[in-house]
Amino acid sequence: MLTIEQLGDIKGKRILVRVDFNVPLKDGQIRDDNRIIQALPTIKFLTSRGAKVVLLSHLGKIKHKDGPEAVMAQMKKNSLEPVAVRLKELLKTPVVFCPLTTGEEVDYFVRTLEDGETLLLENTRFEPGETKNDLELAQKWANNIDIFVMEAFGTAHRAHASTYGIPSILKQEGKKVAVGYLVEKEVNNLMRCVDVNPSDRPYIAILGGLKVSDKIKVIDKLLEKCDKILIGGAMAYTFQKALGKTVGISPVEDDQLAYAKACYEKAKGRIILPIDSVSTDAFMNWSKKITTKDANIPDEFEGMDIGPKTIALFQKEMKNAKMIFWNGPMGVFEQEDFALGTIAVCEAVNKLEDVFSVAGGGDSAAAVSEFGFMNSFSHVSTGGGAALTMIENEGLLPGLEILK
Repeated sequence: MLTIEQLGDIKGKRILVRVDFNVPLKDGQIRDDNRIIQALPTIKFLTSRGAKVVLLSHLGKIKHKDGPEAVMAQMKKNSLEPVAVRLKELLKTPVVFCPLTTGEEVDYFVRTLEDGETLLLENTRFEPGETKNDLELAQKWANNIDIFVMEAFGTAHRAHASTYGIPSILKQEGKKVAVGYLVEKEVNNLMRCVDVNPSDRPYIAILGGLKVSDKIKVIDKLLEKCDKILIGGAMAYTFQKALGKTVGISPVEDDQLAYAKACYEKAKGRIILPIDSVSTDAFMNWSKKITTKDANIPDEFEGMDIGPKTIALFQKEMKNAKMIFWNGPMGVFEQEDFALGTIAVCEAVNKLEDVFSVAGGGDSAAAVSEFGFMNSFSHVSTGGGAALTMIENEGLLPGLEILK
C-alpha cells in the first residue's frame, strides 16, 4: 500500500481523508478524544505540504428504519460539530465544518478550500447508503477529489461507501489511494500478531468480553498461533458450564456449549480458564459479594470478575511471554468493585520486559486508557472489531485490500 510520504508533491491537491472520529459523546461533550489525537499527525503532514484536506467520519449509529422524528433525534445526538471544535483546538488552526454530507453546498465547500485548509463534513452515517456501500453516494464524495487517504482503521473491516466505494472509484479514475500514519502503524503492529516469529514465543492471547459467539473465529485462529489462551470475562462462564461447572445466574450462551467443550478439548491444555471469581447476587444494586473458593459459582450468584487465584494464575502464565495480544476485559471493569482483574492484566504487562504487547481496541483500549497504562503496551489499537477481524482473516481487511 502507498503511504502518505510516497504521494510526492501534494500542494494544491484535494485529499479526502477517511478518519475515525467515532468518539464517545455525553450531552454533546467528548469524553475521550484519543481517536482525534491519533489522526493529527496525518492531517498535519498533509496540510503542512499545502494539501486541501477533506475529512470524512462516522459517529454512532443512525437507524434509518426508525421514524423521521427518531432519526432526527439520532442525527442531533451524533453530529460531528463538537468534534470539529475539538479538532480546531488540537490542530491550533482553523477547521471548517460543513453541517451537510452531500449536495451542492458540500461541493462548494470542497471546491473553495485553500491550500493547507481543513474541512470536516457531517457524519457519513446520516446517509442511508453509507453502510450499504452505495456507489452513487461514494461517487458524490469522490467528486472533485484528487487523492484518498485511509486513516480509519476502526472501520477498515467494513466495506462501506466511505471506506471502500470512494477508493475503488478513484482507482478506476487513475488517482492515488494511500494509508495514513495511524493505519500504517496499526497494520505493522497487528501483522506481527498474525505472522508470528519464533522470537515472539511464548505468544499469549488474553480474551474477555461477553460472548463466545462473537469470538469463535478469532479463538480458532489464535489456537493455531498461540502457545496459551487465557479466557476471562463473561465468555468464560460458557466454557465453565460446558465443562460441568456451576455458573449460577452468570450470562451463558447455551447454543455455544458444544463448541466451547470441543474447543477446550482441542486446545489440549492451552486454554486457561478462571479458577475462582468475584460474584454478586445481582448485576446492579447487589447486596452480597463473595469470592468463590473455586470455579463453581453458587446458584443465586453472578460472576462479575476473575478472583485473586485466577489473577495469580494469569500473571504466572504471562510472566515469560514474549508477545501478548489482549482483547476484552476480565470483568465488569466499569464498576470499581470489579475492575481488579482487568487492572491486573495491565499491571502484569507493565512489569514485563522485552515483550511485544498489543491491546486490541474496544473495551481493552478503554480500560488501558482509563487506568493509566497507555505507555505500558507496545501498541494500543484504535479498532477492536478491525483488530479481531485482522487476526481472523490473516491480515486481510476490505478497507485495506482496496488500497493495494
